[in-house]
Amino acid sequence: MLTSSAAVPSPSASARRPLIHPLIVRITHWINAGAIIIMIMSGLEIHNAYPTLPFKVPRAITLGGWLGGATQWHFAAMWALMMSGLIYVTYGFISGRFKCKLWPISPREVVADVAAALSGRLSHEDLSVYNSVQRLLYSGVILAGIVAVLTGLAIWKPVQFQALTMFFGDFDRARIIHFLAMCAIFLFLVLHVAMALAVPKSLRAMIRGR
Repeated sequence: MLTSSAAVPSPSASARRPLIHPLIVRITHWINAGAIIIMIMSGLEIHNAYPTLPFKVPRAITLGGWLGGATQWHFAAMWALMMSGLIYVTYGFISGRFKCKLWPISPREVVADVAAALSGRLSHEDLSVYNSVQRLLYSGVILAGIVAVLTGLAIWKPVQFQALTMFFGDFDRARIIHFLAMCAIFLFLVLHVAMALAVPKSLRAMIRGR
């Protein structure tokens, strides 16, 4: 029986697919994701113990059980995030990945891509090219991460890093900015997960690279 060769994919087809995410990007991506989730949940428990703003969050979304436990989780995840994040950012600059994929960002293109996304016309065919909305979100979360780290250091060691603490106003203002940076990162995660579920092949690419 004759069969059509066009219906059978070549064994080397996957090898010919372009590499979208190098191994170092995928490893640091998943480490960063896990560390950020732990830091958010433990940070919320720290907030409940010593509220930054006049409200508390449900215990079901916190981690640590009490201030001491949450602090241990927070610092453990902090070191993992700082090391992995530093590797990710350094690679992004040295390799030119950030320059190629994230910048420049055109406000006009961002508005156009938002309109296209809301109308269901935003293309996701080429995963190697980020649209303007992705560029804005990824650049924004990197900035929020840097702010979170700096304010975290300011409130962790307010005496040793007094100049840094004063840069953000004072200890209490640094805590508020740290909390707002965490909120920005949380919102990014929600959008990021929603986009990944809407385009499943983007999730596969972050696992397999292609």
